[in-house]
Amino acid sequence: MNRSPASKEAQDTSATHAFKVEHSANPLDEATREAALENPKFGSHFTDHMAIVTYTAERGWHDATICPRRPLMLDPAASVFHYGQEIFEGMKAYRTQHGDIVTFRPRENARRFRDSARRMAMPELPEKLFMQSLESLMACDHAWVPQGSGQSLYIRPFMIATEALLGVRPAREYQFIVIATPAGNYFDKACVDIWVTEHFARAAMGGTGAAKCGGNYAAGLMAQREAAEQGCDQVLFLDAATRRHVEELGGMNVVFVRDDNTLVTPRLTGTILPGITRDAITTIASYLNLAVEETQIAIDDIFEGAQSGRYREAFACGTAAVVSPIGRLKRRDHMVSFGDGENPGPITSSILANLTDIQYGRKPDPYGWVETLYRA
Repeated sequence: MNRSPASKEAQDTSATHAFKVEHSANPLDEATREAALENPKFGSHFTDHMAIVTYTAERGWHDATICPRRPLMLDPAASVFHYGQEIFEGMKAYRTQHGDIVTFRPRENARRFRDSARRMAMPELPEKLFMQSLESLMACDHAWVPQGSGQSLYIRPFMIATEALLGVRPAREYQFIVIATPAGNYFDKACVDIWVTEHFARAAMGGTGAAKCGGNYAAGLMAQREAAEQGCDQVLFLDAATRRHVEELGGMNVVFVRDDNTLVTPRLTGTILPGITRDAITTIASYLNLAVEETQIAIDDIFEGAQSGRYREAFACGTAAVVSPIGRLKRRDHMVSFGDGENPGPITSSILANLTDIQYGRKPDPYGWVETLYRA
């Protein structure tokens, strides 16, 4: 009997499989690697190895391997090219002051990866296998984790449909792959400027907005180009139905700081990606004596509130950006600033400091968020 991609039997078959390791015969030499780590540009260099696991409907997950990073061999009819069955995650590995390599809330990434797979009719990857892939990759490539201020190793787990099929149905063959790239700060400025698009929508009710799939990002590229033409660093999407309410940025969530020390962020309705960094910020808010309000936010209210000073600060948040202060918000006929528009506000700065102190192991982690991937 053939198993469906989401069957529990298929999910569990790989739970006891250790990763076979094939070391690279030509790793980057130490001097070249260290030069790349001095000032890493996001996504421009990659580690020597990658993790790869295969799925078939008959065998479930199998052949877990760490191998040299190399091009993939895919049939031109592979379903990922034609029907877009693809999902991914984003996470970071940090080097602590003791030299250990840690990561932040990886089991939440594993859970969201399963949620995305379910929405895209793809097989769910067991949490144990997800964690093993990270640990096994770091055992080989731990030297690639930089140690400068604000630096980390960005890890990209993803899954693609590999079955050669020109027919609209869920594929029966997949590959789960993990690659990694050293990274510095996502933005190279103190505050970012945001363009509010009136022409493009990111997601609609019943769509894939809450899944982390490539199609959501492809749909936002024209809006991102529009933002760049307006001299802005990122784009803010409004709801698809009315174009009146704030949703999220092109690659991260958004939070506004009201003058009563309340963090105001759009509630999750199924069209917004449930950010892991966003969730962490709403959790540590009480420690910082901040209230949290997850609600429907009218874009007109944000512009009026920024003008009057009711909204004093705003920031983007996500794995890659962590916490990035927003200086200005711009749309076709109006522009407003938060604070002086050039420097981070005190609450945004405090949230960033507290979050990164936990991530880098500089302060105790009372939430159990940080997990060690490699011990020095």
